[in-house]
Amino acid sequence: MGNARKVYVRTFGCQMNVYDSERMTEALSAQGYAETETLDDADLVILNTCHIREKAAEKVYSDLGRIRQVKDARAEVGSDTVIAVVGCVAQAEGAEIVRRAPAVDLVVGPQSYHRLGELIARTRAENRALVETQFPEEEKFNHLPQRAPSRGVTAFLTVQEGCDKFCTFCVVPYTRGMEYSRAVVEVEKEARALVAGGVREVTLLGQNVNGYHGEGPDRRTYSLADLVRHLSGIEGLERLRYTTSHPRDMDDDLIAAHGNEPKLMPYLHLPFQSGADRILAAMNRKHTAAEYSSLVARIRAAQPDLALSTDIIVGFPGETDAEFQATLDLYSQIGFAAAYSFKYSPRPGTPAEKMDQQVPEDVKAERLARLQKLVEQQQQAFAAGCVGRTLPVLFERPGRRPGQLIGRSPYLQSVYAEAPAEMLGRIVPVEISGFGPNSLNGVIRPE
Repeated sequence: MGNARKVYVRTFGCQMNVYDSERMTEALSAQGYAETETLDDADLVILNTCHIREKAAEKVYSDLGRIRQVKDARAEVGSDTVIAVVGCVAQAEGAEIVRRAPAVDLVVGPQSYHRLGELIARTRAENRALVETQFPEEEKFNHLPQRAPSRGVTAFLTVQEGCDKFCTFCVVPYTRGMEYSRAVVEVEKEARALVAGGVREVTLLGQNVNGYHGEGPDRRTYSLADLVRHLSGIEGLERLRYTTSHPRDMDDDLIAAHGNEPKLMPYLHLPFQSGADRILAAMNRKHTAAEYSSLVARIRAAQPDLALSTDIIVGFPGETDAEFQATLDLYSQIGFAAAYSFKYSPRPGTPAEKMDQQVPEDVKAERLARLQKLVEQQQQAFAAGCVGRTLPVLFERPGRRPGQLIGRSPYLQSVYAEAPAEMLGRIVPVEISGFGPNSLNGVIRPE
C-alpha cells in the first residue's frame, strides 16, 4: 500500500456519519486508497457533513476555503486533489455547493456514497464537477464491501435510515429520505464480522431506530426488540445499545426487552424536545409532556436501573417564558443522566423556518444557559450516585497516563482506572471511587 492514493475524511455530526465515514473508507480501500490523517498528503478529501447543527452549511464552506488552499498548493507541485462533499449538507445544498466553492469536484448525498469510486473516475475523466443527490433505486448497503476489522472493541452499525415523522424543525426526511430498515440477515452478517474482528459492544443506529421493521430470516417483519433478541445470540457480542429513538415508536416489546435482555445496556436516549404541549404540537412531535412522562415510567418499571438521556430545543418559534419553564419542570421531574440541548435555528426548507414569532437570539441564549445549568446538576447527581457502586466496565483504550485504561460503564459514562493493557477488550468489575465533569474514576476489584 506504499504507493496507494491517500484519502482524508473529516466527519461532522452524528454517529451515523461516523459509521458512514468508516464505510466510505472501507469501500475506497478496495479501490486503492489508504486513509491519512494529514490533509496536505491527501489525493482525495471527503467532508462528510451534517445538517442538524446550527450554521452547519457555513462551517462546511469555511472548511472548503482552507481545503482549496491545500488543493492549489498541491497543484503547484503537480499533485491532483479531488474534493468531495458528502452527506446531509450535500443533499440539502446540491449544486449550490459547487457554485459557492468551485474547487469542489463532487457533491454526493448520503444514499449514494457507495458510488464514490465510480463518481471520482467520472469527474476526472470529464474534468467537471458532478452532483449526485438523487435517491437511487438500488440499496447502498448491498454495494458496500464486508466490514473491515474494527480499530476498537466498540462499533456502530446502521440498521435503519430516514424518518417519516416530519418534525417541523428537522431536515432528515429531506436529506436521508423515508424510513428504510435493513434485513436481519444483513445486520447479523455485519455484526458477526465486527465481533470476529474484536468488537464486544455494538450500537445499532438509525435516525428513528426504534421504528426498525426489517425482514427477518423467517420472512416475517422484525421489530427492534426482535432484532436485539436475535443479535444477542451472537457469541462474543457482550453488549448492545441503540440510538436515536422516537417516543411514538417505543412499543411494549421494546420496553420489555430493557428488562429481560441482559446484553441490552440500561441506557436509553429518548428525545422529548420540549415540555410544553403547544410547542410539541407545533413541532409535530405527536406526543404530549404527560405521555412522555408516562412512557418513561413504564420503561423504568421494566428496567429500574436505567440511565436516560434526551434532546431539547429551546427558543422554538413562539415559545413563551412559561412554556420554557414547562421544559425545565419536565426535565426536573423525570431526572436524566445526560442531555443534548440546543438553541432553535431555522433549517432551510422546513416548516418551522417560515413560522412567525421567531424568538430573539439573546432570549434563546439565556434560556439555553439556564437549561444547561440544570442539565449539569442532574448529570453530576447521577455520577455521584455511582460512587461506591461496582460497575462492569468494558475497557476500550489506553488513558493519558501510563498504566491507565479508559472504558465505558453500562450507562455510557467514561471510566478511568489503573489497569494492565491485557484488560483491553474485557468487561471488568470496577468500584467507582470518584467523578469529574464528564467521567468516573474507579478501582478494579477481583472478579
